[in-house]
Amino acid sequence: MVKNRKLISNSLSMIVNRLAQSITAFVLTASIARILGAEALGQYLLAFTYYFIFVSIASQGLKTLFTREIAREPEKTSLYLISGTWLQLIFSFFSYVVLVIIVFLLPYTSETSTACYIMGLTIIPFSLSNITEAIFQAKEKMHLIALATVPVYVIRLFIMLWAMQRNYGIDYLAAILVISESVILGIEWILITKVVKTKWQIDRDFIWNTIKNARTFFAIEGLAVVNARIQILILSLSGTEFIVGVYGGIIQLFQPFLIVANSICIAMFPGLTKAVNQGRENQRKIIEKCIELLLIIALPLSVGLLFIGKNLLTFIYNPSFAQGSLALSIIAVSLIFLPFNQSLSFLLVANGFEVVNLRQVAINTILGSLLGLILVSKYNLLGAAIMALLMSFIAFSQYIYFTSTLIFPLNLWRIIRSPVLISISMAAVFIVLEKINLNFLLTMAIATCCYILLVNILSIHALGGIHIVWEKIARK
Repeated sequence: MVKNRKLISNSLSMIVNRLAQSITAFVLTASIARILGAEALGQYLLAFTYYFIFVSIASQGLKTLFTREIAREPEKTSLYLISGTWLQLIFSFFSYVVLVIIVFLLPYTSETSTACYIMGLTIIPFSLSNITEAIFQAKEKMHLIALATVPVYVIRLFIMLWAMQRNYGIDYLAAILVISESVILGIEWILITKVVKTKWQIDRDFIWNTIKNARTFFAIEGLAVVNARIQILILSLSGTEFIVGVYGGIIQLFQPFLIVANSICIAMFPGLTKAVNQGRENQRKIIEKCIELLLIIALPLSVGLLFIGKNLLTFIYNPSFAQGSLALSIIAVSLIFLPFNQSLSFLLVANGFEVVNLRQVAINTILGSLLGLILVSKYNLLGAAIMALLMSFIAFSQYIYFTSTLIFPLNLWRIIRSPVLISISMAAVFIVLEKINLNFLLTMAIATCCYILLVNILSIHALGGIHIVWEKIARK
């Protein structure tokens, strides 16, 4: 019971943190499109893409490694904090220099390049804060992450909206991002000193050993982030900032789900790591429940986007984004595979098979690059969408195969039956609403209420029926 409460608490903390990040990013994206236009949005998203790629290469490998190792050996937390922070600082500076060189050599406009240079500075504070967050995650004190980040995200959004209303450009938005991440880093260090007794010394042997141990993680994260952002990179070189803006606006619609999925998986990861020594059946229960939960969110969302995607793009951004409705529908199909990809990647790492993740992202990146060059150059926006769907399916196929051969096979029917039932019911709801021809907001409201009702009915059924639920409530 205590473990379940801790998992729920940590999951909620990570979801609140990620949702705040997602919602503020979503509002910012829509605001840039409405106030500054699709071309400015393309510049912002391209600059953010380069920042995101290089910050992930510089920091995510250490974050994953540190979370796992601190969970196993909590007595070494201070060593990971001080020596790990110094190592992260070196990687951050190196990563920023490489970003500047690459952007300088590519044929972007001076405005786009400047935005990339400024936003790239965010690599340093964000990377350093990943060390403190790895400690919070390993110690299952994830509420401290939300405490440090959520207020800053909200304040940052309002400052950015004010700046756009004052006709400040993308450069100023990038500078605000740098400052805000530096503030988050300062807050997290204040909180970490209350959790960890720090010993202010740098262990050179530790740094060298960490570099060797983290090589696989660095390669995985580096290839994974390039794999995730390669469509925007190819579009930026073969198309215009306007096309990048439309595609980025489409991708932004999926961010809330991706952030919720990642938050749930991160919250599950320490418990999954500990379950490795408790038998395969415990791991199977954890991972199958995780995938089922994510599918209950993902499949109905996919169905909804197929029905109302065009209206959603017009409502959130502006009518020029309606041309991306077919691309949105194609990418929506990939939601079938993403819950498996997210969850099984963590399962493999927990069991020490991170090399499989490396192999998967390497194959995806190579195939994605080749397919992208062909598809995007020929079909532009639609090519990028088809490429995203194919890459998601290729990753799914590899994860299912390696999980079943190296760890255990999944009971797919047990995982998908509830999500499929909810999705079919939601498809029927959308068909009826389409026949009635209600306005967009009313359609969204009714569909959301129907989804919540369906989930509650299935949850009550899973718990044994309404009478069992009432008995449990009465006992409390």
